[in-house]
Amino acid sequence: MLTKNQFDVLYYAVTHTNDVRLSQRSLAQRTGKSLGSVNSLVKQLSALGYIDSAIQVTASGLAALEPYRVTNAVIMAAGMSSRFAPLSYEKPKALLQVKGDILIEREIRQLQEAGIHDITVVIGYMKEKLFYLEDRFGVKLVINEDYYRYNNPSTLMLVKDQLANTYICSSDNYFEFNPFEPYVYQAYYSTMYTEEKTEEYCVSTDRKGRITGVHIGGSDTWYMLGHAYFDRRFSEKFSEILTNEYENAVTRNGLWEDLFARYVRELEMYIRKWPGGLHEFDSLDELRTFDSAYIANVDSYIFDNICEVLHCTPDSIHGITPLKAGLTNLSFHFTCDGKNYVYRHPGAGTENYIDRPTEAEAMNIAKKLGLDDTFIYIDPVKGWKISHFIEDASTLNYHNEDQVRTAMNMLRRLHTSGMTMHGKFDIRTKINNFIDKLQDTDITGFGELQEMMQTLYGYLCQDEVAHCPCHCHCDSYDPNFLLDRNGKMYLIDWEYAGMSDPGCDFGTFVACSDYSAEEAEHVLAIYLDHEPTSGERRHYLGYIAMTSYFWYLWALYQEKCAKHVGEYLYIWYKYSKQYGRMALQLYENKNGTSNNKKEGKL
Repeated sequence: MLTKNQFDVLYYAVTHTNDVRLSQRSLAQRTGKSLGSVNSLVKQLSALGYIDSAIQVTASGLAALEPYRVTNAVIMAAGMSSRFAPLSYEKPKALLQVKGDILIEREIRQLQEAGIHDITVVIGYMKEKLFYLEDRFGVKLVINEDYYRYNNPSTLMLVKDQLANTYICSSDNYFEFNPFEPYVYQAYYSTMYTEEKTEEYCVSTDRKGRITGVHIGGSDTWYMLGHAYFDRRFSEKFSEILTNEYENAVTRNGLWEDLFARYVRELEMYIRKWPGGLHEFDSLDELRTFDSAYIANVDSYIFDNICEVLHCTPDSIHGITPLKAGLTNLSFHFTCDGKNYVYRHPGAGTENYIDRPTEAEAMNIAKKLGLDDTFIYIDPVKGWKISHFIEDASTLNYHNEDQVRTAMNMLRRLHTSGMTMHGKFDIRTKINNFIDKLQDTDITGFGELQEMMQTLYGYLCQDEVAHCPCHCHCDSYDPNFLLDRNGKMYLIDWEYAGMSDPGCDFGTFVACSDYSAEEAEHVLAIYLDHEPTSGERRHYLGYIAMTSYFWYLWALYQEKCAKHVGEYLYIWYKYSKQYGRMALQLYENKNGTSNNKKEGKL
């Protein structure tokens, strides 16, 4: 085994075999070692038979270097890079062109120029756009089907058997120079130094440069940026730890660097200090700072949409920040000429269950009624939308009586407006459509719940409460009741709007709350503006169950489409049963009988 100093001299000698000026002095200059140290190292290597009198590497020297030869590279390109909105909505970040080069293509070429041809690219998000890399560059492709729910440890799990002397690269890095080498002495992580405060992952080291700690944020520090290198010893230990820890949600949802930080004492990795030239762009504004071509010319149909609606140019659009709210769509905040806006990008698969022309019709009606003053424009076919951004906005508090009264008044104003629209929200049809999409669902109790809803729907259709369809929002839960800093409330997001039973709006409002049954009935009295009759009580409690069931099926479909819904899945399941039983008891006590149950759909 070579010492680090022996490796440095031998590596330089083998990579400069054609350098006629190769000498101890040039070795000292290029390796940063003293002439005396180089003289001693040359003597050692010569005695070992690794170099000859002309400082040329011998066959024995090549054999001594072989354990340090880089065997392969893994490029992680599966993630969505949501922070890089809106460009990442249209293509993988790896395919961005920076100073004339496609990011991932540049990285592959740099690896190949360094003699590394065994390259695996792990893909996931918009994977089909990256298939061409296999033919054009001869790389291997591995598909990460978990990219949408887990972080990059899921990528490394797929290739853990390939980890040896391996470069670990991110597909969205830009290196001004080629940082890759055919031989590497030991595992390292690339770093750069900053005097300014940073929120990046920063490292602590011992006097030999071994990383002893990783922490987020700091100043006057070396921070992790760019690629890493795993040597065989590191790869073996890391693969073992990753395998053992992978079922831990903290591991799957974090970065591999987080796992390294937790096991830093067992995983020997060193700092590799670079003076500059490594870049990772977390936002369009950062990219514009580096590549001025993006200031006035952004290859993006989303930018084209914004410019057409707001009558602006791309260079006036700044401060793009993804918004996390919303379960079906992608949205981002941006500024244009000093004003704040939100762009809503339709989520994948929403065309299967959202009627965009009806949404557009509903939004124009909402603006006329003064229910949504944020609305600016919606494309009635494609579904993208631009709205005013409400600064310092908050969402409705279910336990603030004044806010709840305002929300109920808004719903009542909508329902009694007399406004009509072409689109319908037929909850029976909607439910049956989702049941068709969920035919292969294997959940214990699914059939029993379906049977309960069939019975309840029969009662709802026969009760004495007038169910003349009216204009309904049909997604009336707390995030869609937005308050500005002055307390003005807006009812936003009209994707599910249509002519329907008003119970759909009241039911959805309660279905997304944490109300007790007593609180739900109190809110019902607020909505009706009077104490409910026995018939109204049955009807609206029944619609809490029915809408909960609809949203439960919706959530199951979202999960099937690889979109994690979270706690709402259970909440809607629970309310379907709870309010379904309450309403059925009220109907059956009234009738003295049980309604006939139907087979199959509602």
